[in-house]
Amino acid sequence: MILRICNIVLIYEMAKKKINAPAPYRAHRERQRRRIQNAAKILFDQTGIDRVTMAEITVASGVQASTIYQYFSSKDEIVWAIARDVLRASISNSQVVTDAAPNALARIKRLFDNMADDLVKHQSDVRFMAQFDAMYARDWPTERLLTLESQIYPEGFRYFSALVRAGIKDGSLRSDLKPDLTMQAILNAVAGAQRRLASLGSKVEQEYGQPIDQLFRETLRIILLGLSAPGAPAIIPQLKAIKARKSATKRKTP
Repeated sequence: MILRICNIVLIYEMAKKKINAPAPYRAHRERQRRRIQNAAKILFDQTGIDRVTMAEITVASGVQASTIYQYFSSKDEIVWAIARDVLRASISNSQVVTDAAPNALARIKRLFDNMADDLVKHQSDVRFMAQFDAMYARDWPTERLLTLESQIYPEGFRYFSALVRAGIKDGSLRSDLKPDLTMQAILNAVAGAQRRLASLGSKVEQEYGQPIDQLFRETLRIILLGLSAPGAPAIIPQLKAIKARKSATKRKTP
């Protein structure tokens, strides 16, 4: 009984020290965690998540095997930690770029532009998410991803459904769109195209003769054309030019 009480007291004291850990100690732990994640992310990108072992991550990160397990109990935990950081950064950037847009179509365009920028500037992150998707479909329950998404972005698809409703109301989006379905459909289509192009890398230009960025932005332009309401303010130069050409053609038609 006495030994049990002593153990409880010891556990309590250790937990209290962890909670009240000084800033330098917390900063050190964060650096260690980041060091492990960064090493793992590079290996995942070079070799593929399935082929990387915890032993290889340990060597690449330069930490002791006993240390790495203080932060992550398995490779899966590292994968999910990286996914959390990538999703959090993407959502944070999207919120910043869409906040000042004048209408729903403009907000969607800025959201797409942000995804196009990610494809160019953070291609390894996009490739990682392509690998994550494949593993999620095969190995992990839906509930785990839903929980992660709710922690990062509590509004979830409700925000996108509301965005479509706002666009129908402000006249920038087509009136026949289905708010609860439309954004889910186009986000899956856009994310799928983005992640496929990132996964193919330089082979895209070799196969199609078009740079990744231009091919992806053309995909986005076509989707925006499909979303845009007839007579909506042409916030996109390409849309404006196309509508002008169509009007000129109609005027010339006898």
